[in-house]
Amino acid sequence: MKNSEIRELSTNEIVETIDEQKLKLYNLRATHAISKIEQTHFLKSTKRLIARLKTELTKRQAQEIKNS
Repeated sequence: MKNSEIRELSTNEIVETIDEQKLKLYNLRATHAISKIEQTHFLKSTKRLIARLKTELTKRQAQEIKNS
């Protein structure tokens, strides 16, 4: 998911996507612990996506406080 796509999401959709990605990351880590996964770049890319989503969410919350 690109940053431009993240900006188009609503705040609720961002929160839901963060929850989904956290669950995905948990499952990837569990799978990797049991048997090594071949495509370990999924771990890194999922963590980065969560970080970008959280950044956008924080940015929106700061904007709301500033506008209040």
